[in-house]
Amino acid sequence: MSDLEKNQDSDFMSERIKERPVNKKKLLRRTIITASMAVIFGLIACLTFLVLEPVFSNWLYPEEEPEIIELPDATDEMLPEDMLTEEEIQIEEETEVKLEEEQIEQILSGVQLDLEDYKEIYESLGSLAKEAEKSVATVTSVTSDVDWFNNTYENKGVTSGLVIADNGRELLILAEKKVIENGETILVTFWNGTQAEATVKQSDANTGLAVIAIPLSGIDRETRDNMVYANLGSSFSKSIVGSPVIAVGSPLGNSNSVCYGVVTSMGTPIHLNDANYYLMTTDIYGSINASGILINLQGQVIGILNNSYNSSDTENLVSAIGISDLKKVIEKLSNGQELSYLGVYGTDVTMEAQQQLGVPRGAYVTSIALDSPAMNYGIQSGDVITGFGEITIVSYTDLTNAILNTPPETTITLTVQRQSVGEYQPMELDVELGKPE
Repeated sequence: MSDLEKNQDSDFMSERIKERPVNKKKLLRRTIITASMAVIFGLIACLTFLVLEPVFSNWLYPEEEPEIIELPDATDEMLPEDMLTEEEIQIEEETEVKLEEEQIEQILSGVQLDLEDYKEIYESLGSLAKEAEKSVATVTSVTSDVDWFNNTYENKGVTSGLVIADNGRELLILAEKKVIENGETILVTFWNGTQAEATVKQSDANTGLAVIAIPLSGIDRETRDNMVYANLGSSFSKSIVGSPVIAVGSPLGNSNSVCYGVVTSMGTPIHLNDANYYLMTTDIYGSINASGILINLQGQVIGILNNSYNSSDTENLVSAIGISDLKKVIEKLSNGQELSYLGVYGTDVTMEAQQQLGVPRGAYVTSIALDSPAMNYGIQSGDVITGFGEITIVSYTDLTNAILNTPPETTITLTVQRQSVGEYQPMELDVELGKPE
């Protein structure tokens, strides 16, 4: 092999193989595309999980529907002292006739109580109150705020709530709407000092009541097993005036206070939109901000404390709205149902008005609320409502019950009797029920 050929072979062997130059722009573009696709994939995966997770959870671990809360019908209630046979009623009436004033004084003069008797009486009342306190919880509404110097502080509203029932998933507690409606956090403290966080289930602007709910899983086992629910009685008893009662909750304005007294009246009406309630007054001196319950000597709740309707000269005497008037409202709030709103104030048509003035029997409209469905659809003061859809209305109570049992935004044909040229003329109005604000 010649020297020239050797040099050529040597040159060939010493050549370098150059690497292909990196396209940085292309690499950056691919990196960005890959990262973007990863982010998009991650978002899609998260959204898919959030959407399908409840479906799979309900499929694998089906959750029972909450039970419907049903409270006994107030019209069917009667206290033990009212449940008498006709023979017993006749004997009782004859006995009352025989007991003249002199005999009553003689009986009372023969009764002598010593300190030990008084001690036993008050110990019995105290035991009854302590048992009732187990169905009363302290409800605290906490709201954060900022002062002039930009310092954060907390506002707290406190009221006494009543443990109504549980629906299999939640514990339901009745409380004052004004205390909890703007709260960022609602804390419930039970009789044993344990606490749980609640949310508003439903509220009623008309009565100022609300029902709050606590998931049963958020209450410790011991408290849940020993929970005491309210024993709701009746405020329709004929003998309720003059009967002994106990105010439990916050009758003095502070939690866990107790007062004893008697019912002094039950006939003062409270006229509200689409409802008439009756104020139960007592001789108990308390706070104008009293909250809680009124119980009888059977331990039954017969009233929800509310001093906002007291007259100016009795503003510190503890009063309550009768529980029988409120049961249907409490039941609907406990089931999370919205209440309907027509916007009429009314009363019954008396027998005298029917006979002497020719006013038809029904719900007499005394006035209507501004901007209410009643005003917007043409109902006027002085009208007598005699029909609500297929329901015949013969009293104002019939009308309020019909409204309460009808969902909001339902269109109802009202039969209205309106006075015209000395007599009442029937007319029909189609009215869509609203929601109280």
